[in-house]
Amino acid sequence: MTNALRYIYDSEGQTVSVVVPVAFWQELMAERETSYLLSSPAMKKRLLAARKRQDGISLEAACEKLGI
Repeated sequence: MTNALRYIYDSEGQTVSVVVPVAFWQELMAERETSYLLSSPAMKKRLLAARKRQDGISLEAACEKLGI
């Protein structure tokens, strides 16, 4: 897979659009969301605390608890 962007030009040679691979677009959107969340001091504190937590449960255990 390639992350190459493809530019679309009009008849005058001006760039009017760009085709972005989905994986690259998703990565950009994830970074944008993270940046937005970290812009709030309270949310930043919560996210950093959650990142340090080590007492979570596995996905399988969570599904079993939820009955799914």
